Amino acid sequence: MPPIEYFVLLHSSGQAIVEQYETYQKQTYRNRCLIYTEKGKMALTIPVSKPFGNHTKTKDILIFNQDKWYIKHWRAIETAYLSAPFFIYYRDEIEPFFKTPFERLLDFNMQLSQLFCRIIGIETTITLSENYMKVPGDRVDYRTVLSPKKPENIIKEFPEYIQVFETNHGFIPNLSILDLIFNLGPESYDYIAVLSEQIHL
Repeated sequence: MPPIEYFVLLHSSGQAIVEQYETYQKQTYRNRCLIYTEKGKMALTIPVSKPFGNHTKTKDILIFNQDKWYIKHWRAIETAYLSAPFFIYYRDEIEPFFKTPFERLLDFNMQLSQLFCRIIGIETTITLSENYMKVPGDRVDYRTVLSPKKPENIIKEFPEYIQVFETNHGFIPNLSILDLIFNLGPESYDYIAVLSEQIHL
């Protein structure tokens, strides 16, 4: 469940290619997201396993489902956003991703991202890479742009919108796209469209 910036980049592109042949990177948004809880920012991390050790490609990363992380994650999401204005509206579309375990992380991410694009109204075509491209030719390379380890964002300033717990901790920008969808609903597209005019790299 990538951050808002990820969908800003998708909106600004006619076509997006997701790199699946790179060596999997730890501590990225590929298996984690940030939500807004009563105690502030909270990270949700999907446990994964690497069948080929440190040389495992993104396409081969498996989800470690034995501890039923998906139940814990949905419980945290529900607790955080149950009182958000659009949670009930989108719940039935999103909750199934946390009911039936996925085997591969890439499948989970692709299907969920495509759902979010449909909900928001982003029409960008998303496909998977056919091989690893060290230098992507005439394409813009965003593979290392977004990372929880990098404090700088590609957006200078995020317009504030009402968040469930903002009276506790103030406005927190660039959380998981879930935060935007549950709080703004159909207005999420307009919010992202405005931000797409402010991209700086």
